[in-house]
Amino acid sequence: HICRDVNYGWIIRYSHANGASMFFICLFLHVGRGLYYGSYTFSETWNIGIILLLTAMATAFMGYVLPWGQMS
Repeated sequence: HICRDVNYGWIIRYSHANGASMFFICLFLHVGRGLYYGSYTFSETWNIGIILLLTAMATAFMGYVLPWGQMS
């Protein structure tokens, strides 16, 4: 509805979609960098990071299935 009912709503929609994708790209790059540099040796920091990663993925999944549309 935002694409039709709001002036320049398509910009808001596509900015939100691209921003969410960029967030996860940066998140996965950050995890990859941690693996490359051996940051997993600091177990407490690594475990908190993995918990935050799983929380972000769960939040993204909930945002995906929330509309219960054709794609979800």
